[in-house]
Amino acid sequence: MQKRRLGRSGLSVSSIGLGLMGMSEFYGHNDREESLKTIHMAIEKGMTFLDTADIYGMGENERLLGEAIREHRREELFIATKCGIVRDPATGQFRGVNGKPAHIRKSCEESLKRLGIETIDLYYLHRVDPETPVEESAGAMAELIREGKIRAWGLSEASPDTIRAAHKTYPLAALQSEYSLFTRDVEVEVLGTTRELGIGFVAYSPFSRGLLTGKVSPEHLAENDFRKQNPRFQEENYRQNLQHIKKLEEIARKNNVTPLQLALAWLLGQGPDIVPIPGTSRRSHLAEILDTMHHPVPFIEFVHLDEMFPRGIAKGSRYAEEGMKRVYVPPVVSEKDH
Repeated sequence: MQKRRLGRSGLSVSSIGLGLMGMSEFYGHNDREESLKTIHMAIEKGMTFLDTADIYGMGENERLLGEAIREHRREELFIATKCGIVRDPATGQFRGVNGKPAHIRKSCEESLKRLGIETIDLYYLHRVDPETPVEESAGAMAELIREGKIRAWGLSEASPDTIRAAHKTYPLAALQSEYSLFTRDVEVEVLGTTRELGIGFVAYSPFSRGLLTGKVSPEHLAENDFRKQNPRFQEENYRQNLQHIKKLEEIARKNNVTPLQLALAWLLGQGPDIVPIPGTSRRSHLAEILDTMHHPVPFIEFVHLDEMFPRGIAKGSRYAEEGMKRVYVPPVVSEKDH
């Protein structure tokens, strides 16, 4: 697999990374053994950029990754994890965001232990803490870098102003935000900011929680699958979103690829600074993701997709109301403002 650079940080990662979140929580039943085999397959195929977080499975996801990489050469892997979102230890309910230096340091120490490694390659502030100046969070990350506990740091779902303030305090290696044919908000201001500053962009949920694969429907979701409450999967929204998915399927058939592969190819084509991290817990799904690299799609099809999937075309927000409070969404500009 080819490599991509994370901006001007000097760090390189596999051009597609693996998101591990669904291996421990959020998407219904979890098969730990299959998840371990999926991680091993990803590494064997060159997908060495592995993304987790301390809140996924309340630490279990980091322990899973730690077990999976124990027999692999550490220098060949690029491990990313996150801190900052706080959940109730007993119920798992969201309690807030904490970007205070003491919390960042404590979380880092705990993640290192669960992962069984000495240094985290990329450590994100999972969400920006509105009660803590981002410069203070950046300062804490800088200290961890100087101590060798992390190699680089990043933000997730941050606004351009926040990115600039953080980067000025200590250079960011990456920004992680949702980006797909159904979620293109970052194209308005965020991508311009990261490119200006030389910050890599890591795109999570490139298939819009599975919607763009054409294989996920609300009636087949498990009761403990968080998509049951996701606005885009609600009956009327889903019905309208399905019409756009069918158009994606038509272009995919014409080019002998799957909708998943077409959506991923489009995202990879948005620039060499974009590193998608699709998530899966199954080897069969991973094989389909990896096979994208063997099926080039004509550039003109990306032009058609740009026209067919403009910003805002998806019905329903990407999170429920509480979740949307913690992500940056650029303001809508009306025609009269031009």
